[in-house]
Amino acid sequence: MNDRTIEARERVGAAPVPGWDHHIEVFADITCPFTHVGLRRLVAERDARRSDHRILVSSWPLELVNAEPLRGAALVPKIASLRRSVAPDLFRGFDPGHFPDSSLPALGLVAAAYRHDAVAGERLSLAVRTALFEEGADIADPAVLATLAARCGLPGLAGNDQQVIEDWHRGEAFGVVGSPHFYVPGGDFFCPALEIAHDDDGLSIVFDLDGFDRFLTVALA
Repeated sequence: MNDRTIEARERVGAAPVPGWDHHIEVFADITCPFTHVGLRRLVAERDARRSDHRILVSSWPLELVNAEPLRGAALVPKIASLRRSVAPDLFRGFDPGHFPDSSLPALGLVAAAYRHDAVAGERLSLAVRTALFEEGADIADPAVLATLAARCGLPGLAGNDQQVIEDWHRGEAFGVVGSPHFYVPGGDFFCPALEIAHDDDGLSIVFDLDGFDRFLTVALA
């Protein structure tokens, strides 16, 4: 997520990272609405194609990157534009007045789930985003997080805060420009599902069909 348009959105042919076969890594924050849309689209396409690729959602903690937490009020025009032109069926539980003060506890819990195994990590990463944007849950509440972890088969899971910091610095070294930024053996793609720009009428967000198709061709190869 970034308030400016990123010109260099794709770098196809970047050097693969060892051990990434059949893995898609994305650096993202849980409170980023663009990631919520992008992951939903990616998972739907992957499952429809019966691909065995796993999605590793690493931490890109925007409140540390930007030195301030993401506020619900700042997301209102972004989510309104997404619902209007891209995802009218999503963000049904979004409430800017009851937005979590921090995403760090949830990021730490997801990081711990991935240390358990890739399937559990992906499941919890998606569940936390659904809880926030579709159910209006406070993902900064330890009780809410404990319930989500238990539903994903990880009762009593403790967060891994250090892994969040390590992911962030690893993303910096990779050249992550915002949330979500995807890395696959054949290249890297920033926010490939969406075309985001500012125009005279304000924020413009549309689904980038060609860009998403290019991303899927590389990511699910």
